[in-house]
Amino acid sequence: MTRRYCLTLDLKDDPKLIAEYKRYHEKIWPEISQSIRDSGIEDLEIYLLGTRMVMVIEVNEHFSFDAKARADQHNPKVQEWENLMWKFQQPLPQASPGEKWLLMEKSSIWQVDLTLLRCRAIAVDKADTV
Repeated sequence: MTRRYCLTLDLKDDPKLIAEYKRYHEKIWPEISQSIRDSGIEDLEIYLLGTRMVMVIEVNEHFSFDAKARADQHNPKVQEWENLMWKFQQPLPQASPGEKWLLMEKSSIWQVDLTLLRCRAIAVDKADTV
């Protein structure tokens, strides 16, 4: 069973730095990709609007934020990548010292049953063709 988490972080408000950050993410270092997979992250996407980034991860049952943090601390290549990325990133105002990506709170108020919506859309489409 997979779980999904959303995290957020800001980039520095500098178009040149943002462009450089994007270039680095066009070709992630293989050691970084491997550390992500090894931690139990099965899918990872980062979205950007202005300087605000949102990372969506889907993880398997073996994933743990604590275990990922411990593994990253002992991986020199991950530390090198994180130090390089900090050139482009800045903490959110509510971050504790040393904290980067913050876990976002899930709002269940807006959850929608997509299965039901799809069924209704199919029914409407069929009614239009009759």
